[in-house]
Amino acid sequence: MAVNNNPRRTPLIAGNWKMNLDHLQAIAFVQKLAWSLKDARHDFTAVEVAVFPPFTDLRSVQTLVAADKLPLAFGAQDLSEHDSGAYTGEISGAFLAQLECQYVIIGHSERRTLHAETDEQVAAKVVAALRHNLVPIICVGETAADLELHGPSAVPVAQLRAALAGVTRAADIVVAYEPVWAIGSGQAATPEQAEQVAAALRAVLNETLGQDVADKTRILYGGSVKAVNIAGFMREPNVDGALVGGASLDIDEFSGIVRYQKHVGI
Repeated sequence: MAVNNNPRRTPLIAGNWKMNLDHLQAIAFVQKLAWSLKDARHDFTAVEVAVFPPFTDLRSVQTLVAADKLPLAFGAQDLSEHDSGAYTGEISGAFLAQLECQYVIIGHSERRTLHAETDEQVAAKVVAALRHNLVPIICVGETAADLELHGPSAVPVAQLRAALAGVTRAADIVVAYEPVWAIGSGQAATPEQAEQVAAALRAVLNETLGQDVADKTRILYGGSVKAVNIAGFMREPNVDGALVGGASLDIDEFSGIVRYQKHVGI
């Protein structure tokens, strides 16, 4: 299958650190990552690279990226649907905007499962992100039980429809398909499975927000992504990058994922 060469969709490789690396470790990691990609002559205009540290690391990452003019984007792993108030432990999108975050992950499967986040909460967080000019990376995905009961794409499609409830056609968003059964399992979906769901998700974008948004919105795959399998996903026309978990904590592995182009002939 041909590689997607849509000039409107610059591929995005996003590293979700989850609850790993303190702020000092974050500084060292980002420095090493930037040098690794520079040494490899990575073209940052061809593939965007973003990291998603814990909240306590964000200021350190912001300062480093700004001071050294590193061509790396960064964002937060979550945000509150509220802008301020008596919400102990939550983080406002306004705070993230002040730290120059470009992105925020919303609706990750671990938030949905471990914190019982509902589709309605995810939708409210998407609106909150857009309110503060943050680009939401909207995560959708099915469990093994969902897959067996409903078949491919049904649950991700329903989750995306719900998440877009308050989104207008002017929105800048990213969608990440992360099959829950593949996350951390070492067993990724096949590129064909990822493409099937990504195509269904793009159809939802077209239906709800119009063809212009559907054409420009990047759809990522996440779930046991590694340097050895990323090229297969990136050959698919509707897959525009990856949301990487555990592998994003390994400099060599993550750099290998970012440099997928050498394996897909572009």
